[in-house]
Amino acid sequence: MTDVDQSRRPVRFLATLATASVVVLILAACSDAAPPPASPRPSGGDIVSTESVDIGGGRTMILECAGTGSPTVVFISGTRGAADEWDTLLADADPAAVSTFDDVSRTTRACSYDRPGTTRASGELSPSTVVAQPTTARQGAEDLLTMMDAAGEPGPYVVVALSWGGLIAQELARTHPSDVAGLVLLDSASAYLAQTFSADQWARWMAVITASADSLGSEVPAYEMSISELQADAALPTVPVVVISSDHPWDLQLTPGESTWPGWVAAQAELARSLGAVHITDSDSGHGIPVEQPALVTAAIRVVLDTVRDVRTIR
Repeated sequence: MTDVDQSRRPVRFLATLATASVVVLILAACSDAAPPPASPRPSGGDIVSTESVDIGGGRTMILECAGTGSPTVVFISGTRGAADEWDTLLADADPAAVSTFDDVSRTTRACSYDRPGTTRASGELSPSTVVAQPTTARQGAEDLLTMMDAAGEPGPYVVVALSWGGLIAQELARTHPSDVAGLVLLDSASAYLAQTFSADQWARWMAVITASADSLGSEVPAYEMSISELQADAALPTVPVVVISSDHPWDLQLTPGESTWPGWVAAQAELARSLGAVHITDSDSGHGIPVEQPALVTAAIRVVLDTVRDVRTIR
């Protein structure tokens, strides 16, 4: 179920992983069917703040935070996903189900935000000031830190990131290691995709992303430049990392007759190995892991939080 490089993981981290493992087993037995569509659900907790944060240069970004405690958990959405992506569950979810954002905010500070060019659950473009696209993961990391500083939300943070957000999280940890206490990466974009996809698949994917630019300023990830920047960075600091990968095949459908799924799986494995991460592969989920399996994501976050707090206590 997990691939663990024990040489880099604190003992407490390995011990408390049992919590996440139990959740994996329970969720994996729930359903073999394809998940139904997702829909926004009302927040289960009180939003302490929803504010437009002035980050300078005539720009503002939308930030939502709830709960109290330390370290703060920061959620980074996938491409064009806004803050409310973390308050979304499956349309037919159990009425007692709780989104990851709400669940985490019950025990510590939790913050999510709208990057420029992201879209709210209502279908409307976020009020965060639009910027020229495409944008790199480094730009995303700098925007995040500037926003949190301006809002008075101190680090270091446990960063939870989905898909493209995963590259932003990795860039943040490498370029500002003192601001990141731990990582939870959910079906994260990986620098290894350029190697595990065929040359044709990679070229077609980059072309599709480039063609997605529009006049609204919608987000367009600059993958190739971001990977180059990441590879030039210092190594990731030694912090607890969990990688959760999808195990319900999904496909970018770039090349007729040639699935991208094997390449995605291989890139996830390489990412987890390179980070010395706990790798949860039995997720019973497609690409939208926080929407499909919020309890699993919350369990992984709590493992990382416990580890960070234990290290602080020892120090």
